[in-house]
Amino acid sequence: MPAHHSRGSAGADATTSNRGTDAPDTPTFATARDPVAGDAPRAPEPPVSRRVMVAAGIALAAGVAGAVPLVGQTTSGGEPPVAAAPAATDATHEHAPAPGPQADPAVLAAARKAAFAPEAPAAAAASKLSDQKAGTVREYWIKAVNVPWDVAPNGLDPVMGREVPIGQRTLTAIVYRAYTRNWAKPLANTSASGDNDGIPGPLIEARVGDKVLVHFKNDDQVYKLPHSMHFHAFFYGLGSDGAFIPGISGRGGNVPVGKSFTYRLTAGPQSAGVWPYHDHSKGMHDGIPKGLYGAIAILRKNEKPPDRRFIVAFENTIGYDTINGRAFIGNTPTFRARVGETVEWNVISLGDNFHTFHVHGHRWLNDAKVPEDTRTIGPGESFRVKWTEDAPGTWYYHCHVESHMNNGMIGLFKVDR
Repeated sequence: MPAHHSRGSAGADATTSNRGTDAPDTPTFATARDPVAGDAPRAPEPPVSRRVMVAAGIALAAGVAGAVPLVGQTTSGGEPPVAAAPAATDATHEHAPAPGPQADPAVLAAARKAAFAPEAPAAAAASKLSDQKAGTVREYWIKAVNVPWDVAPNGLDPVMGREVPIGQRTLTAIVYRAYTRNWAKPLANTSASGDNDGIPGPLIEARVGDKVLVHFKNDDQVYKLPHSMHFHAFFYGLGSDGAFIPGISGRGGNVPVGKSFTYRLTAGPQSAGVWPYHDHSKGMHDGIPKGLYGAIAILRKNEKPPDRRFIVAFENTIGYDTINGRAFIGNTPTFRARVGETVEWNVISLGDNFHTFHVHGHRWLNDAKVPEDTRTIGPGESFRVKWTEDAPGTWYYHCHVESHMNNGMIGLFKVDR
């Protein structure tokens, strides 16, 4: 298959190799001292196996980890750390949830049939930027709202055949939602509105040269936290930064419940590409893990929109490694395209982990014109890759960190002829 072409966002691509040196099969140790008179006879010591060494290392690491406070915990005066009480509606996980039991065979078979069956895509939706007219003033009316959220609505990991227990997969999320003018009513959840069902938030589109007004209102009635919107990519004055800086930032950095703020942004020459936006208020460390993030797609002045744009947001949600707030196939997005269409993957990452984006059966050219089929992405980073589709079939896309993939970060890409 020929290499596919890509157009990345601002910033150079780089690939590095962190390749460790394997321990020798037979460990070597310092030579013991020579025996002296009076020493008891000593039997030769058996060599220490690699398995024993690894087990000891794991035990040591576990002991160290247990002695170190988790992020968000504090200690004072020798007192043990006290964890904050979780919200009553939330499942709380410090680590990956335990695997569920094996699924019922009939339920599993039905879920696999529904997930993996060939399926023709719907007609491609027209982009809001299809007019190719730069210099437009574009307005968005967005609220932070609470929604019940299920990380795995079908209750299954159909690849491994496991259940995902209901008690481990639900929360009350805080999400960005797009509305009609003056927040009159929510926009319909269509590809044209930019994924308006919760996580990630609605896609914010612009073209280089555009002015963008984002009217934001905080309607977080459950947690009652301040929130904001901080935008990568755009040019703006300090008042529209959306980040809380004590004594410096204005109202836009920390919008209280029931209040609103308008961010004034400009898409400049360096803005083309895909970028994240997210909460950056005092409440951001609760807001982002609960869903307050989304994507920005900015085209160059004369750039044609792709036929298909796929938003992929990597984040950890209540212990699961999620794509767009969902875990495991049948819950994560299933993207669809036809041979001959131009597809563009817009990938963003939030949270604390590094991920590697990989699509089976496809490759693209990075900015150095080198073919690749996997790209590393860290917290707050983003990129886009683009190709003309030529590979019919049902393909995986996923994070190639294997523990992340096993913990939910995997989806399907279906290509029809």
